[in-house]
Amino acid sequence: MFSDNLLYLRNLKGLSQEQVAEAVGISRQSYSKWEQGDTFPDIDKCDKLAKFYGVTIDSLIHADEKIGKTKIAPAPIGKHLWGTVTIGSKGQIVIPKNARDTFDMKEGDRLVVLGDESQGIALIKAEIFEKQMQEMLERSQRSAE
Repeated sequence: MFSDNLLYLRNLKGLSQEQVAEAVGISRQSYSKWEQGDTFPDIDKCDKLAKFYGVTIDSLIHADEKIGKTKIAPAPIGKHLWGTVTIGSKGQIVIPKNARDTFDMKEGDRLVVLGDESQGIALIKAEIFEKQMQEMLERSQRSAE
């Protein structure tokens, strides 16, 4: 997983092995061995790699996410991929437990469903959405004065 993640992240950023090696303070050959899975960096270098790529050390080392059969790179810090869900006959979905836990979603919570025809659907807790809309309304009224 680790060597694959290094390769995916480097290619995602469009960088050469030399560019990453220079940023981390090692030789290109050492970095190449990490990508090939021949050797592994110490914790200090893992930390530098994670910060360089904007991911957690845990996801750099352990992430093994797939969409269908396609492996994807570790998500940036604060971003998540919890897999896929299936839409039921009445349009219902089950939000994965990790997502519910991360966003403190409980039975009975209200969600606002947002959509962008080119990008898809997003969910936001109704209380957060309503608060943001109220703040925007107040700002627009102040600027109009």
